[in-house]
Amino acid sequence: MDKIMEYFSANGAEFLHLLLEHMGISAGVVLLAILLAVPLGILCSHYEKLQLFLERFFGVLRIMPGLAVLLLCIPVMGTGIKPAVTALTILAVPPILMNTVQGFRSLPEEILEAAEAMGMSRTRCFFCVRLPLAFPVMYAGIRTAAVEVIASATLASYIGAGGLGDIIFTGLGLMRMDLLYIGGVSVAVLSLLTGYVLDRIYRYQTRYLCN
Repeated sequence: MDKIMEYFSANGAEFLHLLLEHMGISAGVVLLAILLAVPLGILCSHYEKLQLFLERFFGVLRIMPGLAVLLLCIPVMGTGIKPAVTALTILAVPPILMNTVQGFRSLPEEILEAAEAMGMSRTRCFFCVRLPLAFPVMYAGIRTAAVEVIASATLASYIGAGGLGDIIFTGLGLMRMDLLYIGGVSVAVLSLLTGYVLDRIYRYQTRYLCN
């Protein structure tokens, strides 16, 4: 415990920098995954063959260890942030994609028929009916992806992308348990806190529906 306190007293600014770096990488990856997975998920909800192809494609990529994907990206992208974002996006896309497909395919037919009977255009029906009804399932996929990305982003430091993984890999190299505890606990707390915050945001946004 004394060594941990010494670390924070001497390296507090560096720890804050690595923490913000880790959060920035994770947030960017989740945003990119949303931009990719949500439109693809909406398309897949209409075309089953496309869904099967994408599920198999990303399923094969997810089987590969995250570090292996990172190393495969290095010859093409070099080291740094680009290969890290690519590998983490591959991890983040499937849960958002599958939940988007499930959300749009499980819409109540009677509500869609009522919207059509009211004379709603396709565009208005999509934004006012389909998207709000599918959002809870989609949001669950985004929450899962965010937590997974934060936990896996520690590997990014292995190829020079920074983040809290720097502390963990430094601890492994120097055989310092205090650094391993600081890095590991920080990532775990950040993952749990992110899940909690996203859950509270969802509950706040849907408070009237829940009541």
